[in-house]
Amino acid sequence: MALRIPMSSPDISDAEIQAVVETLRTPTLSIGPRLDAFERAVATVAGVTWGVGVNSGTSGLHLCVIAAGVQPDDLVITTPFSFIASANCILYERGVPVFVDVDPVTGNIDPRLAASAAADLVHGGAQADRWLPPALRGARRPAGRLRAILPVHAFGQPADMDPLLDAAYSQDLAVIEDACEAIGATYKGRPAGSLGDAAVFAFYPNKQITTGEGGMIVTDHDSWARLFHSLRNQGRDVFDGWLNHTRLGYNYRLDELSAALGLVQVNRLATLLTKRAHVASWYSERLTGVELIETPCVASTTTRMSWFVYVVRILPPARRDTVVHLLAERGIPSRPYFTPIHLQPFYRERFGYRGGEFPITEYLGAVSLALPFSSIMTESQVDAVCEALCDAVQQSVALSGVEGEA
Repeated sequence: MALRIPMSSPDISDAEIQAVVETLRTPTLSIGPRLDAFERAVATVAGVTWGVGVNSGTSGLHLCVIAAGVQPDDLVITTPFSFIASANCILYERGVPVFVDVDPVTGNIDPRLAASAAADLVHGGAQADRWLPPALRGARRPAGRLRAILPVHAFGQPADMDPLLDAAYSQDLAVIEDACEAIGATYKGRPAGSLGDAAVFAFYPNKQITTGEGGMIVTDHDSWARLFHSLRNQGRDVFDGWLNHTRLGYNYRLDELSAALGLVQVNRLATLLTKRAHVASWYSERLTGVELIETPCVASTTTRMSWFVYVVRILPPARRDTVVHLLAERGIPSRPYFTPIHLQPFYRERFGYRGGEFPITEYLGAVSLALPFSSIMTESQVDAVCEALCDAVQQSVALSGVEGEA
């Protein structure tokens, strides 16, 4: 019987199940002691004072954008090579994502381009236009100001943060880390989540730890933490009476069942990350040096990789999309990672983007392929994926040659 290989799987032990069942036997299923404990535990992992649980990473990013003071028409520099939520959260406040291209090795935002964009956008003038979305250039330039830089730690590898922080703070900009894929990672020995003004982790079932759905904002800013507590709970402040609301807020709370699950998971984080690193090493041992397959590179600034996914690059003349199809025929799932945000239909329509704006992002979007990955994968499963992948790559080359002759 062929191995069944899922794209991802949560790593759930009896301890997580017991914690959830015990919570169900209590009268408190929301805003209770398990959430408090989970928040403290995640803050400790990030090396910061505050953790604020929310119902998704996207919700957390939205609240960070609010805390950064983003108003309608304000600008936020970010990356087009990411899951779409890192840009959508800016639009929720009617701000404008300003994309800059990425580093070709890591796929993270290029700090030199971000610094150049920040300087030009702060000082205005003709140079500022080149960074704006095509539909907002010239006379249509937004009237708002640049408020923040939002780097994404793609695939569990921290962006090169020091030059980004220098560029941001020299222009009085906030820095929001999208660390949704990077809990437990370190940059030059410093934890992801401790590097900017605030950061967000996400706990979807394919992440390093899971709460089913959920996320966590982490920060050292007391005033931001107070704001996050209010915003996630319909705008109530701690001093508000029942059904009194100080500001516009949201129902972004994380429930006690999710927090109970997350607390056990975060206490197992070191083990889970080690298991994921072993799976990544199995892949790299088998695929490094294979013709037309490029394996992930860990930057020298990444002192601990938090493996979220294992993403290879399928190089020409092999065709990534053909490889996806051929793997699926053998029962092995895989996913293109990522479709560039600026080429998503909504962003094309709203902002006038076309191909060619961000060539490195577009190249990575065309060749990157996520393979099945989780902390519970076996070595035999990795063997099966690698054998099928190598065959599919060579078969895609042969098929492309036939198509070319036709």
